[in-house]
Amino acid sequence: MNDQYGYGLWALVVINTLLLVIFAGSFFHPKSGRDWRVLGGFSAFAVALFTEMYGFPLTIYLLAGPLGNWFPNLGFSHAQGHLWNDLIGWKADPHVSPFHLAAYVLIIVGFVLIISGWRQLLAAQKEGRLATAGPYARIRHPQYTGFLAIMAGFLLMWPTLPTLVMFPVLVWVYQRLARREEAEVAARFGVAWTTYAASTPRFLPSLRRRPPATEQAGRPTEHGPGHGATKADTAASDDALAGRRPISPRTTTASRRRSKE
Repeated sequence: MNDQYGYGLWALVVINTLLLVIFAGSFFHPKSGRDWRVLGGFSAFAVALFTEMYGFPLTIYLLAGPLGNWFPNLGFSHAQGHLWNDLIGWKADPHVSPFHLAAYVLIIVGFVLIISGWRQLLAAQKEGRLATAGPYARIRHPQYTGFLAIMAGFLLMWPTLPTLVMFPVLVWVYQRLARREEAEVAARFGVAWTTYAASTPRFLPSLRRRPPATEQAGRPTEHGPGHGATKADTAASDDALAGRRPISPRTTTASRRRSKE
């Protein structure tokens, strides 16, 4: 561990954290408290990541003692912070290692999901329909998946003990937020949401072939995949919430007939 010390660059910590968070937030467009919690968790991960990447190498100090034999090339140069490379004995440029290349793919996919998801959501809200095109045709929460993909990419690029602990916690937090969001939308829109959710996984696309989710005209919501429903479905859902009758295919069919009359 006699290499050149490559840390203490606190200006880079601030700059990189701000760039990543602002760039992600500019496409995620947080509006509700739930949205800000999603972005807040991502921001905390970015702070922990860049603090160790450029500021203070806490993980390297902790590993130098008990696990020093596992990391024979452990040192305080910036290139030696790519710990996965050390485990496989990678001696070449760490930026072209298999872990780093996989990290690039995950980070790019994550930003594509966030950007394309927002575009589909915005278009669906303007047209008053359920967002089922683009990434929403494969998963119900592409923007949440995008944030998790970016974090997974950085874990492959620059693993640290704090971010390794934070990642499963954030997966759990995002899953809870997604379930709450879905419960609210299901209570409001009933059959339209049930039909879409039955054919679309939550976070990861299914390898099995599923029936395609149909486009549903209706009102958009503030959260999630631009959930909407037909006016008849919405009326049936509202009546059910008021205790007048349960939601069922027969109920929504009758509502459609009355709306046509």
